[in-house]
Amino acid sequence: MLANGSPAEAAAELRRAVEFDAEYSAAWKLLGRALVEAGDPAQARQAWSDGIAAAQRAGDVQAQKEMQVFLRRLDKQGGNARRD
Repeated sequence: MLANGSPAEAAAELRRAVEFDAEYSAAWKLLGRALVEAGDPAQARQAWSDGIAAAQRAGDVQAQKEMQVFLRRLDKQGGNARRD
């Protein structure tokens, strides 16, 4: 659905995926992307933060690094919904 231009629908499906398996770091990564595309950077930040924690628990270093990069990009783009 994300590729079809329906980021809100994709986000809903990806939320179900992470509810089913909270350690699925790839779903967290895509959820953040879908939320950015749907115009919700604050929720994207939360998804990526949760995804980073899941990736750390799973030892998924690559996914962790990618989501950290996405968070930095969000900051640069003015995604000002930071949690300090």
